[in-house]
Amino acid sequence: MALAVCLLFDAAADRALRTLWTRLEEAGVPTLLSHTHRRHVPHLSYAVLRTYEVEAVREAVTALADGGPVTLHADALGLFRRGRASLVPSLTSELAARQERVVEASVGTGADLHRNYRPGAWVPHVSLATRARLGDLPAVAALAYTVLPMRLHVSHAALIDSSTGERWPLPEIP
Repeated sequence: MALAVCLLFDAAADRALRTLWTRLEEAGVPTLLSHTHRRHVPHLSYAVLRTYEVEAVREAVTALADGGPVTLHADALGLFRRGRASLVPSLTSELAARQERVVEASVGTGADLHRNYRPGAWVPHVSLATRARLGDLPAVAALAYTVLPMRLHVSHAALIDSSTGERWPLPEIP
């Protein structure tokens, strides 16, 4: 069980990512469409918290200044341990600063931050395949590179419980 502070995409980017998920699933590669509760949405997580109080995190993140919409530029496919494949947007100084502010606010509530989301260790990513096997990688790469480079317009943000898919929309984009 984890709570993520997530950037969410506008309708066009959301639709493009869901289409890519569908194409991967059709190729036999598991994606967030078929992962756990099946209520996942395309997103980029600033922070993943292992222990937390939802209301305290919501209040702390909501108190941050509105960063406004942002456009992410993805031009790479990233592969993580345990079969995770993702689109990797460039890490700008602005995105890194936003992520650091969110982490500081979240951890300030007493929440326990997952080690991969510590500033300096965080790799921004938009999940594609959740359990890709070595033999799946050519299909993942071929399908990902049909959409890359990709501009992902962030239009809103939310806290998302990864175990249930429950969302708490944020009034602004941190």
